[in-house]
Amino acid sequence: MRKQPSGDSENQTTWLILLGFGELQHLGFLSFTLFLTIYMMTIGGNILILLAVGSSRTLQTPMYFFLCHFSLLEIGYTSNIMPWLLQSFLQGREVISLTSCLTQFYMFASLAAAECLLLSAMSYDRYLAICHPLHYPVFMSSWFCNCLATCAWLSGFFFSAFTLALAAPLSLCPGSREIDHYFCDFAPVVDLFCGDARIMWGTGISISGFLTLAPFLLIVTSYAFILRAVLKIPSGHGRQKAFSTCSSHLSVVGVFYGTLIVVYVAPTDHMVPQLQKTFSLLYTVLTPMVNPIIYSLKNQEVKGVLCRLWGQVILGHAPLRGTA
Repeated sequence: MRKQPSGDSENQTTWLILLGFGELQHLGFLSFTLFLTIYMMTIGGNILILLAVGSSRTLQTPMYFFLCHFSLLEIGYTSNIMPWLLQSFLQGREVISLTSCLTQFYMFASLAAAECLLLSAMSYDRYLAICHPLHYPVFMSSWFCNCLATCAWLSGFFFSAFTLALAAPLSLCPGSREIDHYFCDFAPVVDLFCGDARIMWGTGISISGFLTLAPFLLIVTSYAFILRAVLKIPSGHGRQKAFSTCSSHLSVVGVFYGTLIVVYVAPTDHMVPQLQKTFSLLYTVLTPMVNPIIYSLKNQEVKGVLCRLWGQVILGHAPLRGTA
């Protein structure tokens, strides 16, 4: 284990220990290699989506505009956690300052909230495209798309700051500074503080509940209208085409909210910490890796542009029509 920085006793108390998956030290290098591969796939997959959208004129639409923001969010989301997790696999545990821990928690909470809001904006885009196709270009103007994306980012960081600000007047509990987790999640951060931490806990639960539930209800409502509109389409081919434009987004929503339900709704009071950490891997590690795969495999337009990019960069083919 890396030694704590030298200094007086007061400064020593501001250092914490992330235990990570220290119980699996005998698999440290194997785990490090596995998660490093996942991390590289996540970053590479999202960068490919950014390159595909940026290099193709056919993908310059509101749906792919939001997809680019979603990929940027996923890159930041996984990069906030994975480096610490990788280091813990090599060392068994990781020393982290209180400031770094709170920063990691703030970034995690902000990006998770922004992801919920961005997913709801994407569902609203699909609702307008299918239910109001004639007015879609007017409603989803560049200005409006930028406003929705900006609001999603700013709202996530703004509301998460309230929870973090409530920790300022609180003091750290004396005794152990060990956090039995691989990152600074909400519950481990609250457990660090003594005094009336119930306000911080209640505020955090209320804000996260609102920023998770409200976008989910908007998504469900949007797809209820979409389903009603699609069922009115007389031809089977038309219904299939309409559903295909939503399949990627629906898959991502299902994966994201499905993992949240498993982690936060399933009873975990009597669950061993190792199992809780394993479940947490679903939304912090696996979901960001799966999302670009879903959009690459289920979306024919993205898949086609990626194949053309492969031909241009790797095989040296000339650019095809429809690409920038």
